Amino acid sequence: MNKKFFSYVIPSILAFALSGVYTIVDGFFIGQSLGDTGLTAITLGYPISALIGAVGTGLGLSGAIRFTILNAQGETQKRQECFSGTTLLMLLTAGLLTAILFAFAQPILHLLGARGNMLTLCVMYAQVIALGAVFQLLATGFVPFIRNMGGATVAMIAMAFGFATNIALDYVFVWALNWGMAGAAWATIIGQAVTMIVAVIFFLVKKSGFCLPELRELCRLWKNVLIVSISPFGLTFSSIITMLLINRFLLLYGDEQAVAVYGCIGYITAILYLLLQGVGDGSQPLISQYYGKDDRSSVQAVRKLAYLTAAAITAVCTIGVYLARAKVGTLFGASAEANAGVIRYLPLFLATLLFLAFVRITTSYFYATEKNGLSYLLVYAEPVCTLLMLLILPPMLKLTGVWLATPVAQVITFVIAWAAKQRVDVNI
Repeated sequence: MNKKFFSYVIPSILAFALSGVYTIVDGFFIGQSLGDTGLTAITLGYPISALIGAVGTGLGLSGAIRFTILNAQGETQKRQECFSGTTLLMLLTAGLLTAILFAFAQPILHLLGARGNMLTLCVMYAQVIALGAVFQLLATGFVPFIRNMGGATVAMIAMAFGFATNIALDYVFVWALNWGMAGAAWATIIGQAVTMIVAVIFFLVKKSGFCLPELRELCRLWKNVLIVSISPFGLTFSSIITMLLINRFLLLYGDEQAVAVYGCIGYITAILYLLLQGVGDGSQPLISQYYGKDDRSSVQAVRKLAYLTAAAITAVCTIGVYLARAKVGTLFGASAEANAGVIRYLPLFLATLLFLAFVRITTSYFYATEKNGLSYLLVYAEPVCTLLMLLILPPMLKLTGVWLATPVAQVITFVIAWAAKQRVDVNI
């Protein structure tokens, strides 16, 4: 069991680690080029890219879960139809996102708090990202299928190729050619295109043909995929929802420099959150497989290994990031004042990381076993609790209340997750 578990989880962790570094590469190059202004702009514009990636992860992982359960039940034809139908759904969704985000980038970013020259920079970034939505959505959506088809290492390699491409092109477009925000966006979507191409090659080698079900069955499949996708989408995007809320309240109670501080913290914690999601999603194929076979003891054994692995990663990362906290702001080209803010507030986010680890693994377990209601509850509890804390704490504590909102919300979410897990375990 241990060997099988880590053969899935280690490549998944590495793939999500690359995905996490993906999120900070643009921030690094833009921050070094444009300083606090560029860092604030990329922080305000990044949710557009994150939204597309989260939609791809939600649809892809949802389809992959259904694919694995059907495979465990010996439904070869339905398994193939699930892959094909989910791919078509991702293509249609990508087209819709491109049209909406490109046309409404300016009002969306204005709503998120971008103003003046900052708005111009953000729109420049977001519209290029929108044009490449199909690459990003398919790249993030295909990776779970590769992993659930037994290609966990290939999924990691696909992410690595895209990551290397993004770094190289960020250097060329942002630094060498001085394309600024647009250059960072082009580097991102081309990198995602490379990941998508590697995924397509894998499917061709596996001879995963395109076989759509009848229209009625296709609509039923899309309904099921969309229902389950709400959880993995939310798990991926919940931190971005929190970022949007925090950004708005930082601008309300602080200034643009406070957003730059949070940008640095957000980039680092995003990597840590994705490492934990790597454990959860890496264990998902095994959990779904044993769940499909009604092997409850093996499901529990995999979940226990996931908790222990997440706890170990959390301990190492918390200590490492805390010791290196003085270098975080410098990494992104933040000013001395912004870096001082990072040193001051980053420990607050590290203090609740172990609670978050428990929530992430529990959520992955819930949607891997099709307990959709409980997974919805945990996924959206944190942003809802964060909003409540932002409405309660800042009026009393001003800017300090904004910084405390997320850690307090994560503790509350942990309590909810613990209670939900206990309820499920009693029923088992």
